[in-house]
Amino acid sequence: QVHLVESGGGLVQAGGSLRLSCATSGRTYSSYIMAWFRQAPGKEREFVAAMSWSAGNTYYADSVKGRFAISRDNAKNTVFLQMISLKPEDAAVYYCAARRGVVLWDVASTSYNYWGQGTQVTVSS
Repeated sequence: QVHLVESGGGLVQAGGSLRLSCATSGRTYSSYIMAWFRQAPGKEREFVAAMSWSAGNTYYADSVKGRFAISRDNAKNTVFLQMISLKPEDAAVYYCAARRGVVLWDVASTSYNYWGQGTQVTVSS
């Protein structure tokens, strides 16, 4: 059984940084793609970044390229999202997600089977 728990959200000023964590448990994830999505009030959930757990390949939404970085710690079974140069429009609930597969650019939220509970990121201007 897949279990994902996000942490690390909070309030930050525009231009600041945050690192989100997604602790995983319940199985090995070597054949999985791990991703981060976000959802702002009144908006649809949108893709942010994805990583293949085994190969470490990454894929990003254009809106976060160069500012966000997804990574993993195999020993801790944890996925991270390092966010720098945060903007007010980055404010949202951020969700960790997982699915089996190899195609990173399948960014539809409906393709992901497993989700965490979300962590709130607030960016003040």
